[in-house]
Amino acid sequence: MSIDRSRAAILRTLVSEIPPEVGITRIEFIGPEISVFIKNRAAIVDKLDLIKNVAKKLKKRVVVRVDPLARLKPEEARRKIAELAPPEAKVDVNSMYFDEELGEVWIWAEKPGVVIGRGAVLRHLIMAETGWRPIVIRVSPIESKTLSTIVRQLLDESRYRYDFLRLIGERIHRMTMYKTNYVRVTGLGGFMEVGRSAVLIETKESKVLVDFGINMGAQDIESASPYVEGLRLEDLDAVIVTHAHLDHCGLVPLLFKYGYRGPVYVTKPTRELMALMLKDFIDVAKREGKNPPYTDKDLVSTILHTIPLDYEEVTDVAPDVKVTFYNAGHILGSAMVHLHIGTGLHNVVYTGDFKYTSTRLLEKSENVFPRVETLIMESTYGASKQQSREEAEAMLIDVVKRTAERSGVVLIPVFAVGRGQEIMIILNDAMERKLLPPMNVYIEGLVNEVTALHTHYPEFLSKGLRARIYRGENPFTAEYFKIIEGPVARPDIVEDRPSVIIATSGMLTGGPAVEYLKLLANDHRNSLIFVGYQAEGTLGRRIKDGLRELQTLSTENKLEVTKVNMEIHSIDGFSGHSDQGELVRFVKTINPKPRNVILNHGEAAAVMTLSMLLKRAVKEPKSGYGLDTRIYTPTNLDSLNLTAR
Repeated sequence: MSIDRSRAAILRTLVSEIPPEVGITRIEFIGPEISVFIKNRAAIVDKLDLIKNVAKKLKKRVVVRVDPLARLKPEEARRKIAELAPPEAKVDVNSMYFDEELGEVWIWAEKPGVVIGRGAVLRHLIMAETGWRPIVIRVSPIESKTLSTIVRQLLDESRYRYDFLRLIGERIHRMTMYKTNYVRVTGLGGFMEVGRSAVLIETKESKVLVDFGINMGAQDIESASPYVEGLRLEDLDAVIVTHAHLDHCGLVPLLFKYGYRGPVYVTKPTRELMALMLKDFIDVAKREGKNPPYTDKDLVSTILHTIPLDYEEVTDVAPDVKVTFYNAGHILGSAMVHLHIGTGLHNVVYTGDFKYTSTRLLEKSENVFPRVETLIMESTYGASKQQSREEAEAMLIDVVKRTAERSGVVLIPVFAVGRGQEIMIILNDAMERKLLPPMNVYIEGLVNEVTALHTHYPEFLSKGLRARIYRGENPFTAEYFKIIEGPVARPDIVEDRPSVIIATSGMLTGGPAVEYLKLLANDHRNSLIFVGYQAEGTLGRRIKDGLRELQTLSTENKLEVTKVNMEIHSIDGFSGHSDQGELVRFVKTINPKPRNVILNHGEAAAVMTLSMLLKRAVKEPKSGYGLDTRIYTPTNLDSLNLTAR
């Protein structure tokens, strides 16, 4: 069959160019990787450069694994790894896990870089000596239950994972059938609106779905969901998730509920954060007496089908589509998606949510790519400018200080991922510098679990913060921070005055922040500070726009009205989104210049305002853009044929 000829050609190249002394026992297509199993462990060190050169020639990801018969027994391997790992790495010998199917050993260490070694020399040595491929995980001072659970799930289902990855590998490396091709983009959600982001990218050969989110401000599941009429799940080659906010990943498990069994490509932090956020979404819905659209079982299926990718790692996800992730600067692990389609046919960059300015937490987004014909860019703040980070920090500290002086409590609703951690850093720094009096900062459990994941992945953080964590000066473990255990608000905490409460959800669509709001709203001494975007239809937006009475049901199902007497403040400068100026600057500085710019993820006014500004920008002298550059403002269900001119 023609599908087999494509894989056969790859196999012939590998067998002919890898020396016989390496001892190849079999070659398998495992997900996006081509795994070469060998019996000569010493060749891992001696012939590794040669194998890398073959991979470059094939333009494929080639991974060396040791044949099961040539591996040490797990207990022997455990002892050998303990001998090889330098003491300063602080390897947890008792927490090594062995994946028999893939020949991998998961190693927990306080200093993973020491275990890997410069140029990955020690990692290769461990593999040569034991036959097991090391996967090194950082031990954090704040333990993440989510990460431990995911590792356990992946290992418990390693046979299923192995079979799944082999099926995906065969699908990815199938032969292309068509000599001519096209690239079509269809907005399934998040166009002329914020929420339920979903973009379908199609060729004659393949279909890739980028993001599949939920609109948290919608009143029913139909308007909360992307448009899926006509979307055949069995035709999807891949789902790609840019980051772990619910408006981008919130309905991915729904795909599995209805039969999708393909891969979900993410960064490692996104995998963990997504699992955490989706689990919380299910739990909150149950506590509020609502039926979540999917179950814990669907969430587990989602995690078992994830394939994590590093930034700037080119990966085949379909026979004619390669994906590369780039830092988006939005939240931990957030990614811009670069799609290389065909042999130079078309290149698409989908920004997802991005921040084109560095923050205390993250480096600014990337803006240089190998090739770009089409840019799909968010427009959340396309009609507005934000405060500078310095102004935002000064305003936050001022509000907290004035509230403390009148013995009030500050409630800061946050998105668990990103803003919560940045606010923690700022408050800790302000108290260390005596800009604020010492006070307890209560951190709701979900925010703390997210913070734990930040400390597991410092390599994704800003250079300054990363360096502090590597030096053992972790600001997230400061004495001021007190963890609130349990899923509901605690009345005793609001009696600790002055204090700060950081809790989810950021738009007051549910969760502990709403419960604390009910306890604090009536007291004029208290303050409510919004530090993130408030979408239309959410309680946060209504309060920001002037709502001053909360109508809630008591435990006896009686209507209760609470006056909002507390001070209301909104600080836009902490947003993880680029503002109008940054969006225009990104389009001006992106390299190379795209022929098409498609705007999404913005309310209509923001999209149209930004479109007008960009049309002027691309016509400026020396802009680098051609006369045929087009700015598109599609609505949901609009399709664009990007290769038609």
